[in-house]
Amino acid sequence: MRSPHRMVTTTDSNSPQPPISGAVSRPNPYDELAELAPHPLDDFLAEDSGPAEDEPWSPPNHRRGSRRRRNRFAGLPFLAKTLVALAVGAAFLVLADRWALLYAEHEAAGKLKDQLNLSAAPEVDIEGFPFLTQVLDQRLDQVEVTVPDVAADRVSLAKVSATATDVTLKGDGPTSLTGAVIDKMHGEVLLSFDDMNRELGASQVTFTGHGRDQVLARGTLPVAGHDVKVRADAHIERVGVRGVATDIDRMRLDIGDLATYRPGARPSEGLHLSRKSAARVADESGRAKALLAVPTIAHRLGLPDAVVREALRSDAKLNDLTGSPRFVDDVMRLNLLDVAMDHPELLRRLGLDPALLKGLDGLTRPVLVDRLSLAFQLPELPGQGAVGLRDVTVRRDGIRAEVEGYGIGFG
Repeated sequence: MRSPHRMVTTTDSNSPQPPISGAVSRPNPYDELAELAPHPLDDFLAEDSGPAEDEPWSPPNHRRGSRRRRNRFAGLPFLAKTLVALAVGAAFLVLADRWALLYAEHEAAGKLKDQLNLSAAPEVDIEGFPFLTQVLDQRLDQVEVTVPDVAADRVSLAKVSATATDVTLKGDGPTSLTGAVIDKMHGEVLLSFDDMNRELGASQVTFTGHGRDQVLARGTLPVAGHDVKVRADAHIERVGVRGVATDIDRMRLDIGDLATYRPGARPSEGLHLSRKSAARVADESGRAKALLAVPTIAHRLGLPDAVVREALRSDAKLNDLTGSPRFVDDVMRLNLLDVAMDHPELLRRLGLDPALLKGLDGLTRPVLVDRLSLAFQLPELPGQGAVGLRDVTVRRDGIRAEVEGYGIGFG
């Protein structure tokens, strides 16, 4: 251990006080720092000696950064490199699987279009992932098929959608599929009211749903240059396993507020005056006499010949006859088609055009039923298997029917 040195200070003889014995004088730290710092004029006054030696020029190395980056990648752990390689490989496998799926869907849509004689290729969606493993197993779990605008007799079905399950493939790979066998199929058929209005109503008759199994037809039909209002009710029912038919009843054509025509041979059918027209006949003597002057009409009204003769000669007797509460109802029950062709002048006196009556006579019940028929049948599928309709119902947008099938083969 070093012994401390005692610092000896020199005293000034002129100092008024002598130094205290044993006191140690410490240096000023700021003076020591000032001695260490260079003088600010030294650099200015010093001569520039210039470069010591001329170094040879060499081009810059731009590859130092890339070498540094490669070195950093080379420094990644082996596990990270493996994960990156697996991710890239998985991405290529997914792309290959999706490409094979799209190709198979396109080929299946083309085969369905050809075998079903469709105007457009259907939409085919193969469910499940991955697809290639299903192809290797030659079995698909589920396939969605949607066929728009299928021709069915006089109308076209707006959409036929089906879900096929347990589909067995025929072929060696995704690019060499030759066909398939559908074990089970469940779907839905839609006959939209918009299509029926366009194809059946010719923009004059519209169809709307009413209840679970009823369709209402309302609109106008041109008859002999007149627009006649038409009303009909159609009940929907399934026919066999592939067909849907309609039972149309309560068909009625209104000729303004003059008369009503119901096609058919029953007493309530035919051409009958409306209550307003029958009341006008009872109130106006001219129309009443024109009606009673036809013997066939007088007999159908149940009037004796003597009563009719008195009514035609006396206005008082006529008023007593036409003022009866039963007269208006009896006139409304008359079927004017029976006498219209033989007495055209009577129709004119009643406000009816004989040409219109002649056109109505041609609108028989079968003619109107055929014109307003909503019947259709599913097209037959090629090959073996069975497809049928179930649970036909009327919805807001149209007629819907469930479809079921088993063992359906294609290709």
